[in-house]
Amino acid sequence: MIRSLPRFRRSSILYIPGSDERKIAKALSNSIVDTRVLDLEDSVAIHRKSDARANVLKALSSTTPSKTQELCVRINSIGSGFEHSDLVSLLKSPSLDSILIPKVNTPSDVQYVSNLIDTIGVRKDVKILASIESAKGLLNLGEIIGVDAQNKNRIEAIVFAAEDYAADLGLVRTPSRTEMVLARQLVVTHAVANGLQAIDLVCVDFKDEGVLREECREGRTFGFTGKQAIHPNQVQVIQECFMPSEKEIAYATRIIEGSEHHKAKGAGAFDLDGKMIDAPVVLWAQRILAKASKK
Repeated sequence: MIRSLPRFRRSSILYIPGSDERKIAKALSNSIVDTRVLDLEDSVAIHRKSDARANVLKALSSTTPSKTQELCVRINSIGSGFEHSDLVSLLKSPSLDSILIPKVNTPSDVQYVSNLIDTIGVRKDVKILASIESAKGLLNLGEIIGVDAQNKNRIEAIVFAAEDYAADLGLVRTPSRTEMVLARQLVVTHAVANGLQAIDLVCVDFKDEGVLREECREGRTFGFTGKQAIHPNQVQVIQECFMPSEKEIAYATRIIEGSEHHKAKGAGAFDLDGKMIDAPVVLWAQRILAKASKK
């Protein structure tokens, strides 16, 4: 099956603890963030799982679906014992746009959720964000995406969870993040090869804007299309870094105009400001303008 373009931009993805009603209410009024992820997993203590689920359902029931801001829920991992109750409750809501599945290790993790969307979901267009958090998940990523593509094509984004990945491999975390380079580039490679969005790691130094900006710059350089946030104050910086600048938009527009002009004359590659513009550069320009159009 051919994948359609992602429904939402997902430059910024903000996690909100499902157990905190105050933070949920604040997040729902946030008009900047692209994707609000109401969390039932890591941020919720075991004894608060039921309360968090009730809070999230209440939030979903009070929210009207938006064309520009995504409302997503991170369920508990497959095999945790909580995931079925999460899904049975959540899939009754017409306001649920997507589900973030944590700790995806095999195609069956995604298929389990996809099958429940088919059988009990009020909306059959609920999408999936698959979070890669282990060596096994990373090595199986091609198969995970491939099996989904052969079925419902519900995966729209691959999320990289650095802290869980580091714990799984026993990596020593460093300020340079060099220990994460291979994994991050593999996530981007698999995502791009399959027409999916790639969402970069969380900046755990949420009070240090300089570190956040450097991580954003690096992530975008690697090819990531968005970044996760754990604090509302991170969202504005992430949006600024991952959205095309006015300079990029202007340059991309000139590339497309030049391409159309030369194509009409039967020409292929052409010169623009002393640089050769060919098909890969035109594709880059198309992607820049497509993302900018969702502002």
